[in-house]
Amino acid sequence: MCGIVGIVGQSPANQEIYDALLLLQHRGQDSTGIATAERNGVFHIFKASGQVREAVRTRDMRALLGNIGLGHVRYATKGTASSEEEAQPFYVNAPYGIVLVHNGNLTNTRELTDELFRNDRRHLNTSSDTELLVNVLANELQTTISGLALDPDQVFQAVERVHERVEGSYAAIALIAGHGLLAFRDPFGIRPLILGTRRAENGRDEWTVASESLVLENGGFEVVRDVEPGEAVFIDADGTLHARQCAAQTQLAPCSFEYVYLARPDSIMNGISVYEARLRMGERLADTIAKYTPQDAIDVVMPIPDSSRPAAMQVARKLGIEYREGFYKNRYVGRTFIMPGQAVRKKSVRQKLNAMSSEFKGKNVLLIDDSIVRGTTSKEIIQMARDAGAKSVTFASAAPPVRYPHVYGINMPSRHELIAHGRTIPEIARELGCDYLVYQEIDDLKAAIVEGTGITDLDMSCFDGRYVTGTVSDEYLSWVEGTQQS
Repeated sequence: MCGIVGIVGQSPANQEIYDALLLLQHRGQDSTGIATAERNGVFHIFKASGQVREAVRTRDMRALLGNIGLGHVRYATKGTASSEEEAQPFYVNAPYGIVLVHNGNLTNTRELTDELFRNDRRHLNTSSDTELLVNVLANELQTTISGLALDPDQVFQAVERVHERVEGSYAAIALIAGHGLLAFRDPFGIRPLILGTRRAENGRDEWTVASESLVLENGGFEVVRDVEPGEAVFIDADGTLHARQCAAQTQLAPCSFEYVYLARPDSIMNGISVYEARLRMGERLADTIAKYTPQDAIDVVMPIPDSSRPAAMQVARKLGIEYREGFYKNRYVGRTFIMPGQAVRKKSVRQKLNAMSSEFKGKNVLLIDDSIVRGTTSKEIIQMARDAGAKSVTFASAAPPVRYPHVYGINMPSRHELIAHGRTIPEIARELGCDYLVYQEIDDLKAAIVEGTGITDLDMSCFDGRYVTGTVSDEYLSWVEGTQQS
């Protein structure tokens, strides 16, 4: 999971990219990067470890010249989180000069690495799959062009060949020096990418593409549409938009975990309001809680802030039980799920949350969380509720049990880290230390997300073990578990 943004404007792009990355900070906190381009094709690139506000200084911003640019916030799912060399964007100097950012995970990295060395004679300097992607794009663009000129048809032909070679999930934005901005999305549309436009003071169109719609709305852009699965959009140096479907076969199957946890509630992706989807998750979860929990076992409903709040409100409303806020959140600590390493996650839970004894003492509490992944956070929270005086603790997840690795851009590489893997729900409850444990049903989650849309499929692989690209084998999953750490 990462956050990406690209802008083609009529005025300096650096500040707008910086502002956009602040809005996308929830999608990654390991590193940040910005690249801009002047009309003469000169790139200016900055990248560093850490969050946007701490990493980017005024002197860095002054050096980012140009009206076109892109940005990235990283949450490492491939490579090494601490490696500044693996921070995005990545740059290659031929053809023309390309700088690229990417959200997602490629699943045929072993094959691509071998092909790039043996066939394309390209050297890779890191283990990042983004470096793989920019080199594949560069190679295909090199074989497509003839002479110095570059037209949109050649760009789209190159993206067609990228789709033929690359497997997995990828929403990507690239700058091609002196020519414009390219954005494309994998044929399943697993990771989000949204296009927007606005009219500049000089009357010309400005464009942006970003991971979430809130970036567009905050910048005064009108949402045009989602970039379609398999589609590429190319905005040339004059600000003219070109678009083409570049994949032979497409099927929209967005990642369900975007709606469960990753995206901000004020975003709309693939025509689905994240906030409204979470409300519907609460509606359906309430029925399951009523089915499996004794009626007198709950006095009060509390969310684990912040992403579970909409679901918790709907659970309380539908069950007719009082809704209260029992945990105070320290907003200066990052999201524990996306922190690298179990020890760091465990330590950060009590730094992030404080239980208010007045809300817990002597009560049977129902705690609602968006999901339970490794169980580290949930176990700590349940103990905090008991320490604060809770009489009993029922724990409910707005998502189904996470039983399988996620290989499309979320840091769940090993099934053995997942508390639900190989355990029944009563066994998980004992492991967590709660009195009752309730999970959302898989069918209910899907229905809650797609309700009112024409979307018929979602990537729910971490819940049901079905990988929508059809290219993920047991051998690959074993290789991922043996070579990658969360």
